[in-house]
Amino acid sequence: MKIARIAVTTATTAALALGLAACGSSEPTETAPKADASAAGPKFAGETLTMWRLGDSNPAAQKYTDALVAAFEKQTGAKVKVEWIPWPQVNDKFTAAAAGGAGPDVTEIGNDQVPLWQSQDALHPVTPVLGGGEQAEIPKNLLGLETIDNEIYAVPWGGGSRAVLYRKDWFEDLKIEIPKTWDELVAAAKKIQEEKGKDVDGFAFNGGSDANHLLGALAWTEGGDYAVKEGDKWVGKVTDPAFKNGFATYTSLVTEGLSGKSRLTQNTVDIRRRFANDKVGMYLTAGWDLPGIEEDSKGKLKGDKLGFFPLPSKTGGEAASFFGGNDIAVWNDAKNKELATEFVKLATTKEWATRYATEGGLLPVYPDALAKLSEDPAQAPFAAAFAKAKAFPADPNWTEANETKAVLQNAARSVIEGKATADEALAKANTELEEILNQQ
Repeated sequence: MKIARIAVTTATTAALALGLAACGSSEPTETAPKADASAAGPKFAGETLTMWRLGDSNPAAQKYTDALVAAFEKQTGAKVKVEWIPWPQVNDKFTAAAAGGAGPDVTEIGNDQVPLWQSQDALHPVTPVLGGGEQAEIPKNLLGLETIDNEIYAVPWGGGSRAVLYRKDWFEDLKIEIPKTWDELVAAAKKIQEEKGKDVDGFAFNGGSDANHLLGALAWTEGGDYAVKEGDKWVGKVTDPAFKNGFATYTSLVTEGLSGKSRLTQNTVDIRRRFANDKVGMYLTAGWDLPGIEEDSKGKLKGDKLGFFPLPSKTGGEAASFFGGNDIAVWNDAKNKELATEFVKLATTKEWATRYATEGGLLPVYPDALAKLSEDPAQAPFAAAFAKAKAFPADPNWTEANETKAVLQNAARSVIEGKATADEALAKANTELEEILNQQ
């Protein structure tokens, strides 16, 4: 086994795996699971499978997990031991397991972490699971981070996209219509600042650890991308005109005064806390922020004062969204890979994958379930964004570029602070991005 380089679990993945039902949930069904003829029950009788779930258990997540485990044990005759791994311990646990320590047979895993752990030989291919049955309905564009060298190393379990969270009560008081265009969003942000004070961010600039969720949305919508694989090499694309257009829109949040220049390094958690204390009118996030906002505001800000709408693009229509999400994978050191694969197969059937998503506040990966969800006004902004979702470069070194070295964040700061032109900053970022993604 390779020893993993330092791997930072992203805030995105951590938030998704909390399983909060903030985006809305559905009542669990009592429908009996469909029998899977490929799982011959007596064959696995007496065996034990270890599953890792990430984050801290909550009632909804525990109820779902208990039901899934009971169905699997009845179907196979095997026993399942579930371990909940708190997020601060996930990286250390994965690193130790990849080095040959005590690991799981099956694990929940953030989709953006799949390339990293696959590069450490920690994941076993699960390509056959998606080759037939219901899993074949999972859209191929959701497999970008999971597919490496024509093998699939994890199966999407639940997705997450982002929309603009706004102060519904402020909009009503100030008679602001929900923005449908970028210009309308800018006008709304300025009106909020005029009425609520210049120390309020009309639309908060995210320049922290998860900044690329906002920058990516604006750049992808313009047709840009961070990097593309050409042969065996990653070629940076942040100097292309399309990416530059999105980058200009991103930095304009500060240069046009919609967000304070003193807060260039704030991330979603920082913004959420300011939002909860009446210092932000709008920002890009997802439903899992709602419980934190209620707590941070000491109960003053609840759902009736808040709302979501799709992020509009500058060129018209809805902006793209980062495709966050959780997968389920077979660990390469699984004692019985066949049994572990059977667990993944059951968990990712339409019934169980849809329950995992909807009961956990995520978006279902099956198109018909997603379409049904889009009929819910509370979920519609996320479903619309999810339909255009894209992922970051599927390379194990992306975490280093995105978080450790903050390549694009530094480029944006240098432009906003007047230390470089956009062309200079992006040329430097392009070189750094290629060096990081192509390192062995």
